[in-house]
Amino acid sequence: MAEPALVLEGVAAGYGETVVLEALGFALDEGESASLIGRNGVGKSTLLATIMGHTDLHRGSIHGAGQTLSRLAPHRRARAGLGYVPQEREVFPSLSVLENLAVAARSGTGRHAGRWNTAAVFELFPQLAERRSNRGNQLSGGEQQMLSIGRALMGNPSVLLMDEPTEGLAPVIVEQLARALKRLRDSEGLAILLVEQNTRVALEFSARVMVMNRGRIVYDGPGATLAADRGRLDGLIGVGGG
Repeated sequence: MAEPALVLEGVAAGYGETVVLEALGFALDEGESASLIGRNGVGKSTLLATIMGHTDLHRGSIHGAGQTLSRLAPHRRARAGLGYVPQEREVFPSLSVLENLAVAARSGTGRHAGRWNTAAVFELFPQLAERRSNRGNQLSGGEQQMLSIGRALMGNPSVLLMDEPTEGLAPVIVEQLARALKRLRDSEGLAILLVEQNTRVALEFSARVMVMNRGRIVYDGPGATLAADRGRLDGLIGVGGG
């Protein structure tokens, strides 16, 4: 049996002495996709930042790509197979689309080696191909988000972490991104953890949904169960709970 693509065990993490995540654990199999939802401020972005090594890990362990990642620097986690799409997009404003993609290019390892290159990114996001010579600060918000996703893919990751990719975008762009994300979901072997504030997008994206509340995962199971019972979903998220 193949090892999971990503495993968190008993993770407690935060910023300095402030603990945001408490006793958190789950596994993501190779090729599996999962959505993570919850109210603002419950720790969703902190979870992705912790997996990438951008927070202080107080307890627990993180494993991926057949090794322990817990104490590795962020750039070494990326080389080990983690791809990260941050909430702020963070494209290089003075570099062209092509240059933004080129600086992130890595061959990857194993079955993921060499799958993603500029041609593959432009096939996924044709709009970027048309803007290939434009600088990052000349792109719309939706185009910057496409570029951020494409840049993460250029590292040929085995696990892709995406932090609220549809936030602040017009509905028509949200639908474009949702279609692209589903294509990524169906890519052979790529595990995806999607943090998404748009519940509809999250529930449609993956069969497995995790709900966070106050730094803990309070539900991990079929999204269809929550889609069919909005009251239960609201209760898990803590709507109206302050």
